[in-house]
Amino acid sequence: MSSNADLYEKYKLKQVINASGRMTALGVSTPRPEVADVVNTGLNHYFEMKDLVNKTGAYIAKLLNVENAVVVSCASAGIAQSVAAVIIKDNAWLLENLHAAPLEVPHDIVLPKGHNVNFGAPVGTMVTMGGGKIVEAGYANECSAAQLAACITPRTAAILYIKSHHSVQKSILSVEEAAAVAQQHNLPLIVDAAAEEDLTCYYNMGATLVIYSGAKAIEGPTSGLVLGKHQYVEWVKQQSGGIGRAMKVGKEGILGLTQAIESYITQPKTTGQEMVDKMTPFIESLNQINGVSGRVVWDSAGRDIARTEITFDEAVLGWKTKAIVEAMKEGDIAVYFRGYRANEGKIEVDVRSVTPPQLAIVAERFKQIFDGAKA
Repeated sequence: MSSNADLYEKYKLKQVINASGRMTALGVSTPRPEVADVVNTGLNHYFEMKDLVNKTGAYIAKLLNVENAVVVSCASAGIAQSVAAVIIKDNAWLLENLHAAPLEVPHDIVLPKGHNVNFGAPVGTMVTMGGGKIVEAGYANECSAAQLAACITPRTAAILYIKSHHSVQKSILSVEEAAAVAQQHNLPLIVDAAAEEDLTCYYNMGATLVIYSGAKAIEGPTSGLVLGKHQYVEWVKQQSGGIGRAMKVGKEGILGLTQAIESYITQPKTTGQEMVDKMTPFIESLNQINGVSGRVVWDSAGRDIARTEITFDEAVLGWKTKAIVEAMKEGDIAVYFRGYRANEGKIEVDVRSVTPPQLAIVAERFKQIFDGAKA
């Protein structure tokens, strides 16, 4: 069996310190040993796939106390298949002809304008793959319940809500408010909660379908989870005979995510305070570098996640922040950060996937780049 070093050498791969969090571009997360064991077992056995989908879905639903659940290939596939499900429902002909048929059934998907984001690919691409047409509600910096409701017409198939740090947080209605609008208009509410940590709260708030990434907070294999109302999840399952065929998940992914969910809800989680304790020596090292300052910040989407915010004094350093981010990717080990605010001279370090020795390497790399410390 190949060692880690052998794999990097065999394929000439660069080693990575992932200080950006659970990011798809870096392989998302590293599953626990018991999850890897179940994945390996799944790879080496045969199953009746429909039975596997149904039985694992029922098992997950019981674990989470929801009506129904299904494992899909990823959260993006979950969006596409959920949209297709609310449009197609039980229409067997449309299931096989969604790609070619002029849609006479309701297919508008209403979402707040500030939620029409790119998370590595556009939300609109997933909606369109599912046969939907996005209708934006409100404005880029606000969307009230009234503004959401004003966009609902007889052509509306569902309301979509993107619960993510990528979305605008300012002056946007809550999931509960969106659920109330959906209920008043007898429409399903689809919530994309890909990176969220609470697997039941949005369902309990009234969402019809909720979508999670299996590989982010849950730390499973590459996969996704769709949970929600029984009939709607059954309609999602039906997509395996339609668009879902092109985004199917394997037996190992289904079994691996099921185990990951069980582990996730039964094992203690790392708290934000524990993250602060881990990053404190790192911040102290940063603050010794002239022109660099670090501090603790908390997740903008309200999760119990603490990160290190690093601010660069570009005039003192003689470096633009975007150039610093790129320079840290060079060398034998590539270091990746959360660079969403690089235009403001700030980056963030997510310490969940970084060990203390790796944080020390990161601090040393900064020192080497800037070649000097505070007196």
